[in-house]
Amino acid sequence: MQNIPFERTFVEDVLKRNNIPSVGSASIREVKKIIDDIEEKTNEKFVRMEMGIPGMGATSIGLDAQIKALKDGVASIYPDIYGTEELKKETAKFVKNFINLDIDDNCCVPTVGSMQGGFASFLTITKMNPNKQKVLFIDPGFPVQKLQCKVLGIETEHFDVYNFRGEKLKDKLESYLKSGDFACLIYSSPNNPAWFCFNDMELEIIGEVANKYDVTVIEDLAYFGMDFRKDYSQPGVAPYQPSVGHWAKKFVLLLSASKAFSYAGERIAVMVISKELFNYESENLNKFFSQKSFGKSLIFGALYALTSGTAHSPQYALSAIFHACNNGTFNFRDDLLIYREKAHRMKKALTENGFNIVYDKDMDVDIADGFYFTFSYPTMSGKEMLDELVYYGISAICLDITGSKEEGARACVSLVPMEMIDVFEERLKIFNKNHPIK
Repeated sequence: MQNIPFERTFVEDVLKRNNIPSVGSASIREVKKIIDDIEEKTNEKFVRMEMGIPGMGATSIGLDAQIKALKDGVASIYPDIYGTEELKKETAKFVKNFINLDIDDNCCVPTVGSMQGGFASFLTITKMNPNKQKVLFIDPGFPVQKLQCKVLGIETEHFDVYNFRGEKLKDKLESYLKSGDFACLIYSSPNNPAWFCFNDMELEIIGEVANKYDVTVIEDLAYFGMDFRKDYSQPGVAPYQPSVGHWAKKFVLLLSASKAFSYAGERIAVMVISKELFNYESENLNKFFSQKSFGKSLIFGALYALTSGTAHSPQYALSAIFHACNNGTFNFRDDLLIYREKAHRMKKALTENGFNIVYDKDMDVDIADGFYFTFSYPTMSGKEMLDELVYYGISAICLDITGSKEEGARACVSLVPMEMIDVFEERLKIFNKNHPIK
């Protein structure tokens, strides 16, 4: 540990060359670039917690199916823009088996990752009604989704939901949606970055308030089944992954293969759309997409204009994964439990060295140990803490960029090897010694 902390002039030079004023104010990708440069020049490995990247290999079920599809010649064939028949069918079965929702095959549409699903949703939903063009973010949340709205010129509002959990959520949502100008709202559950999870009561509130004001709900299920306090991995058996789909009339569920199946590199996901939304018609949609219905506007308008469809072979991969989950031959949860163990050990190392867990409760119970957690240091703001931690070979992202009102940082456990958690603890001890809490 003789190289920790790094020389300040060295780190400052890296920041200057990247034209980034500080680690604490940097975006996720900027933090990654800074740490890449420092690691290259020092040969010192960071405890890297900035990127939400799967830390395991992709499941062989998907790989084998994708390789077979490529060998069978799909690389030379344009995929149907609405998705392969197999993927649409297996997605609908998966949603029934693991969420207990009945969805029409036609309402399951593949996208180039959930990022494209979100972008296409914002683009299409805000064109349904000329008087409803705003998006409400239930924060904290994924920063890039706000960037998508900014790129599209869509007005947004947001609030940190942590102090409005349970029954308080109803009045808070009403205070925004009653204006009548919101087209949709979006949230993730499990939440990125805080890892809290909405319960059935809260999801019912979201659905009913959204119905009252004719607002579409976008539910980002990027971390499907990863609330490890319950086992959501048994097909057709309760408990099921909680979802607003049981209450909302107009909804889009974003199902990603990136985290639950460690298939991030192939950029494959599925939009699961309620029948009421899929069949919704308006003249305003026709004005932009030459189609009156939402489903056709989304597929033959938005997605066609964006990418003309989703890459062919990954659709076969995800079809095979869903099929294996549906018939009970693949339990996706088993491979993911390593994230729970890492989070437990890393949070313990932090709290034993003066740090606090920021979002520590899921209403009246402890936050689950999982893919993300949040932390702070009593004498520092989130930005100040991250600006200091970089000298100790530790990286994360500031909660500021997630829409959080709390001071602190988001940590992702996936890229921290188990054998490096002891190193993490040792660096925290040095940090705590050099920054005593008064």
